[in-house]
Amino acid sequence: METSSKKSSAELKVEILRLKREKGALIMAHYYQRDEIQEIADFIGDSLALARQAAKTDAPLILMCGVHFMGETAKILCPDKKVVIPDVSAGCSLADSCDPEEFKKFVEAHPDHTVVSYVNTSAAVKALTDIVVTSGNARKIIESLPEDEKIIFGPDKNLGGYINSVSNRNMLLWPGACHVHDRFSIEKILQMKKNHPGAKILVHPECRRPLQLIADKVGSTAALLDFASEDDAKEYIVVTESGILFEMRRKCSDKIFLPAPAEDSECQCNECDYMKMNTLEKVYLALRDEKPEIIVEEDIAAKAVKPIERMLALS
Repeated sequence: METSSKKSSAELKVEILRLKREKGALIMAHYYQRDEIQEIADFIGDSLALARQAAKTDAPLILMCGVHFMGETAKILCPDKKVVIPDVSAGCSLADSCDPEEFKKFVEAHPDHTVVSYVNTSAAVKALTDIVVTSGNARKIIESLPEDEKIIFGPDKNLGGYINSVSNRNMLLWPGACHVHDRFSIEKILQMKKNHPGAKILVHPECRRPLQLIADKVGSTAALLDFASEDDAKEYIVVTESGILFEMRRKCSDKIFLPAPAEDSECQCNECDYMKMNTLEKVYLALRDEKPEIIVEEDIAAKAVKPIERMLALS
């Protein structure tokens, strides 16, 4: 089996579109994917939008351009569809920070708690969960629960802390974090603000609390995009994975978006190494060969689909 197509980017795009038509495939991409992948996708969105789209598609083949848990979520929602991803090694540091066996012990130690898990988790963790949430709907879903309800929230401690602060809750937090969002430098961002005093600071809630406190807007990728589209500022410091800049610049071509810098890095931006593992060539090969295919064990999928469907019903 060929592992390299030896085609130019232009040739790859033509072939991808041809294969998509022939196979009736749906190409979905997360906002953090490479620009050229977002360009050829049928649907671009955050985790919530991708889950909704997967749940309602009639396409027999779904190519999920994202990381592994996104492919799992699509497969769980569409057990009768074939779901493939460009690179099976494209994982997630946040999902990896929540080992299913350790999380199970944590849940069992607090049997009177409702378990709320971020979508950035493995299928096995979702199977231990009562409700799945995304950064776009976590506050709404948590606030829909009784104020005195005891809640475990995992795995993102920063997002969980943010929800606690804005909803006056005291959820028990699993100590996980995203390696991208957890390494932004508040000092460098404050210096950027001095150099661009008119810029507004847009912060993802997976970032640490000090960054949330200096933000003009805290929100999911979709929420930050909507804010920039509707706001009257002309310049923004974007404190999330830099892939979102492609869609921000496309939707708001008259505005300036500045990627926030990481700590201890000469790089001016912050990229997810896992998201960037997907390339145009891997997209082509995955569509051509219909692999790597996402497979979720039936017993895990049967348990994991319930909290995902509950999320979709509450969103």
